[in-house]
Amino acid sequence: MRAKKLAVAVGVAALAATGLTLPLAGSAAAVSTLKDDFNGDGYADLAVGVPDATVAGHARAGYVHVLWGGPQGPGTAGSTTLSQNTAGIPGHAEATDLFGQAVATADVDGDGYGDLLVGAPGESLTDSAHDAQGTITVVRGSASGFRTDAMLAMKGAYGDERVGGLLTTGDYDHDGDVDLALGVSGEEGGALLFRPGPLASPAATTLLDGYDFGGPGALATGDFDGNGTDDVAVTWSGMELYGTSVWSWSGGSAAESRRTGDYAVSLAAADLDGDGADDLVLGQKHDNPEADEPSPCPDESSGAVLIRFGGADGAGGASGESGRKTCLSQSSEGVPGTAEPGDAWGASVAAADLDGDGAPELVVGAPGEGVGSLKSAGSVTVLDGTGEGPLSGGVTYTQNTPGIPGTAETADRFGATLTAGPYHPGGRPDLAIGAPGENAAKGGVWYVPTTDDARPAGARALTPKALGLSGAKGFGSALAP
Repeated sequence: MRAKKLAVAVGVAALAATGLTLPLAGSAAAVSTLKDDFNGDGYADLAVGVPDATVAGHARAGYVHVLWGGPQGPGTAGSTTLSQNTAGIPGHAEATDLFGQAVATADVDGDGYGDLLVGAPGESLTDSAHDAQGTITVVRGSASGFRTDAMLAMKGAYGDERVGGLLTTGDYDHDGDVDLALGVSGEEGGALLFRPGPLASPAATTLLDGYDFGGPGALATGDFDGNGTDDVAVTWSGMELYGTSVWSWSGGSAAESRRTGDYAVSLAAADLDGDGADDLVLGQKHDNPEADEPSPCPDESSGAVLIRFGGADGAGGASGESGRKTCLSQSSEGVPGTAEPGDAWGASVAAADLDGDGAPELVVGAPGEGVGSLKSAGSVTVLDGTGEGPLSGGVTYTQNTPGIPGTAETADRFGATLTAGPYHPGGRPDLAIGAPGENAAKGGVWYVPTTDDARPAGARALTPKALGLSGAKGFGSALAP
């Protein structure tokens, strides 16, 4: 690995001859409170991980493309590409590094500017091309954009640990520093690890849980017991068992406070019922066949979303399976669409108060959804928040919906990823929707600003062609939450 200096400049993204050297910033007038506002201008910036991208001829080296937020939404104020060939970022681009497979945001150093965390699970820290210890890099924000001193916050300890494939952030041990919860996977199993802050240099981690011949599939940070502190939820598989757990910290020590037999493809956390505690959303939920309790989702072949409501007893109840819960699918009364096998309804989930009424909406991606005869064209459903849980109602978007740019095509996988943020003035979050199969798998991200009537007025397609990117593959396969 080699050190480099990170150049800072203002401008709209334009790839140089090598394909990946870009200006890095817009200017800012004030420090922001948003964890994903990297330049402090008051607008959330959108970070798109492209781990399968080719960099300087190296297949699947990967990069992250950051679209600066502004008055007209992300990208109109410029954009920037970061790779391990960018000056100041540790390492250098190599085949199968997968830089950008996981992306997250947090104000790591407490300076009021959001910082970008990037996982590269394929990174080898030895001379062996077969090793994949993996790394997590922090690129810090500032008033002039990204700083010149990117740093390693985490690196793998053995050849197939693959650090950086799955991560989330929070102050889990309540000491005021940003911490990491991360999933790792190897040939014979995976684990959930805790890496305490500060994140100024690689440090030791604590094993929270291990899984033989499996590993974590998704992570989410939330306050599931309503005590005002961060907890981490993990959905995992191992051997013939799988489930979802919540880990909480007390007195500096972590304990598994909840465990259920449900496994999910995606997770989200939000206070959907207004009781002051976050609820855990399990997207594309699968039942554990070994569980004694009947599944609350009788038909999971098309995809189902299970909500385990939080509270004093956490998301699922002290025994794991008790507690209030509800299941939604396209067969549920009032939910738009028709349930069909393979829809993958819930492969991505997000929650945000899109209409500003204080009750978060639940957003559900179905990348396997057919549009007419077009298989896996994909769809996104926005379910209305009610303050008592998003039980029904709402709207579904496809690329054939009026106001959504483009045309639905086979294998676009529109809705494979989702995120929400205040990318334009008004305070309410907007949606960003990934379609990594778009344009023969070059990919794309759809920006859908929030409107009062839920119609997608002003939606824009952010594609590699429109952004002038080369080497892109699967653009939109990873979005920073």
